[in-house]
Amino acid sequence: MKHYVTTATLSLAALVTVAPDSATASGAHTMACSSTTRAAYSACLFDSLDSYWISIGKCRNERDAADRIECNKDARAGLAEGYGQCFSQRTARADLCDELGQSPYDPSFEPGNFVDPREVGKTVAPNPYFPLTSGKTYVYKGADEVVRVTFTDEIKIIDDVPCLVVRDVVSTLDGDLVEDTIDWYAQDVHGNVWYCGEITAEYEDGFPVNVDGSFQADVDGARPGIQMKAAPAVGDVYRQEFDLGNAEDVAKVLSLHASATSPAASCDQTCLATDEFTPISPGVHETKYYKPGVGFILQTKPGSDERLELIEIVND
Repeated sequence: MKHYVTTATLSLAALVTVAPDSATASGAHTMACSSTTRAAYSACLFDSLDSYWISIGKCRNERDAADRIECNKDARAGLAEGYGQCFSQRTARADLCDELGQSPYDPSFEPGNFVDPREVGKTVAPNPYFPLTSGKTYVYKGADEVVRVTFTDEIKIIDDVPCLVVRDVVSTLDGDLVEDTIDWYAQDVHGNVWYCGEITAEYEDGFPVNVDGSFQADVDGARPGIQMKAAPAVGDVYRQEFDLGNAEDVAKVLSLHASATSPAASCDQTCLATDEFTPISPGVHETKYYKPGVGFILQTKPGSDERLELIEIVND
């Protein structure tokens, strides 16, 4: 036990020694993506080790010897699981670097490049796959949940960019609140829809228990991402958000001629299909279908029967 922990600690110390690589230190950014991957891996390992030692400290206060032994065993298992997750995330991020390239992720987010969201659908044409128009609520249903996405007429200014406020509420089929999220979107002058951040909370028994994933563009190093391109092409890979270790959703365009069916809308070889995933949860993928003029109508999971279907569009 003592040797195992000492080895882990030494390995982490070595990582920290080499983490600020010479390219980054000298101001060059030729390998920014890989450097970011290494930094996130180091942080993950230290976080796992921190949790391990907190658990060990709690084990020391178990009066019964058998309980202490079991507690220590659980702590070691948790450390091994944490390290395994860190390795999987590192591999997923490295694979993504192969797709995106090594350039720093620092997209231009200037107010002059964006339109007034209140004019989308009026004087400004909406993105056909993600119409950012106020006054509509999209209702989706899955096997055990109902999702209501409401495009409000409220505006939040983020880094001088006007963003439309969209509320996303998830509940059980019985109406119990599961998740409540406020999203912020902006459309640029070219028709791309940007994701500017969110405030999200998961609920249990009516009380918020988790706010992981919340972020705001240009706060504490977070970056906005593209929710939907104006002119997507098969093979496009792009970040939908970026707050390292917290919010790293990515999309890849699979098809511009997909077919999909949901109770409220269907398409026959006219839908955009995307693979959406995050390196924070390696191996978890969702296929989403977007109908031109309507937007998101169906979500499936490869290798699963799970479906989230558009069942109603309510005009306010």
